[in-house]
Formats: sequence, C-alpha cells, structure tokens
Amino acid sequence: MKKVIFKGCGTALVTPFTNDGINFEELRKLIEFQILEGVDSLIICGTTGESSTMSLDEKKSVIEFSVKIANGRVPIIAGTGGNNTKDVISMSKYAENVGADALLLVTPYYNKTTQKGLIAHYSKIAESVEIPIILYNVPSRTGINIDPETCFELSKIPNIVAIKEASGNISQVAKISNLCKDELAIYSGNDDHIVPILSLGGLGVISVLSNIYPKFVHDLVMDYLTGNWQKACASQIYSIPLINALFSEVNPIPIKYALNRIGFNCGEPRLPLVELSEKNKERINLLLKDFSNI
Repeated sequence: MKKVIFKGCGTALVTPFTNDGINFEELRKLIEFQILEGVDSLIICGTTGESSTMSLDEKKSVIEFSVKIANGRVPIIAGTGGNNTKDVISMSKYAENVGADALLLVTPYYNKTTQKGLIAHYSKIAESVEIPIILYNVPSRTGINIDPETCFELSKIPNIVAIKEASGNISQVAKISNLCKDELAIYSGNDDHIVPILSLGGLGVISVLSNIYPKFVHDLVMDYLTGNWQKACASQIYSIPLINALFSEVNPIPIKYALNRIGFNCGEPRLPLVELSEKNKERINLLLKDFSNI
C-alpha cells in the first residue's frame, strides 16, 4: 500500500483577495481556523482557490506562505495542474522545493488530450518530482475524464498515490476502486458524495463545505471510518441543502460569500466570476443561521 497523504477532510481553501493582490493576513487567519477546527489537510491554489486567475508569482507566494504558516501541522497540498505539461512540471518542482507535502494535478483542459496522452502527461510530471501526486478528475470543468483503466495504469507509478474524483459518476468510482485497490486512494471531490465514496473504499473528501465547517466535515468522515455509519449518513443528508446552496452558482462564488458572512474578509471572486446574486445570498444566510453540527 502506498503512503496515505491524509484520511478525513482536506479543505480546498479559498484565496482571500484585496483589490491589489493576495490578503496574506486573512489567509493566515483561514489556515489557523482550519487547523484549530481539526482539518486533516489543506489544498492550496485549487479550483476553490481561484488558481486560474492568479498570476504565477501569486501562486508561488501563496503556496510558500501556506507551507510556512502550517509549519508541518497539516499536509499542504499544492494545486499545480494545468494544460501545459512543461509549465506544470516547473510549478510542481517549485512547490516541492518550498516544502509542499503533495500535489493536486487537474487534467489538461481546453486542448485536452487522449487517455494515452493523460498517461504520458502524468508520467512525465511524476518523473520530475518525488512528492506524492493526487490526480484530479473534474470533467464538468475540463471536458475530459480519467477513465478507470487509465487510473489503473497511472496507479503503477510509485508517487501517483490518489485521485480526487469529482466526475459525479459513482459507477466509475466503484470501478476505480476495484481496479486500483490500495494503489490509488480515492477522495470525494463532491461534498454531496462523501458517504457514497467512503462506502466504496474512499479515504475522505477534498471539500468546499469545510471552508466554513471544517470540524463538521472532518467528523462526518471519521464517523464513517470508525464504524459510526448511521451518524455519518445522517450528517451527509443533513448537510445537503447547504451543499446545494454553496454550488448554486459557480464555485467559489457562494463559499466566498459564506466565509465573509461568518466573519472573514475574503474579498470578491476575480473576474470573470462575479458577486453572488441577492436571491442566493438570502438562501445561504438562512441556511447558515439554521446550520448546526448534529
């Protein structure tokens, strides 16, 4: 069995912005809040972190800063994926050099590739670094799926250790689990699929919801993994209305609004993302008011 990066909840952390750049003081507060609440890892510069609208220097500074603030208390997983293999390798080496514990690598987007190309892309990156790699499958955003058979081939590479599965296809997750077994850990990439994926052998979730309720999501996963399935299922079902609201518009528009509502100062999403609609603000306000750990 390969090294497990984490079991439980990994928060896909937002990036707080000012009009001029990164709000590092607020990022520090977010990281400290997450660690205090018992999160099991932090994912930096992922989709929720708006990496697609961050400059190269901003990404580097946020990854290095997060590693420094976490100071080994939780694994820092750096989102360094992209659709140019050469650039991904360069960024991945940088993240490794500044102390990131693992990498999250989304599939190439827009230019996309074939399944053969995915194997070549990920193999080349894996050869270039030593730290563990988590594949990230989110075809709704990238236009390309990592087939289970491709996962199996990639699982043979020693430092490709896990996949964040956000395809929404539970049958596919079952097939990945069957083919790859302990050679590829599975993390849910969707907050509404945590328990279903755990039931297929998953080890946790890379979560958006945990930006605001890290302890709740951590406890949900741990309840399941320690045999308290009934409580885990109840927590999953209870959280569905809030999860749906947090995806009522393109992520991370709603979660940034929710974080600002509970006392953080994360700023607005960067264009082309825009402010949350008034209708969905009211929806989230009501759900935040009523939400409590069960």
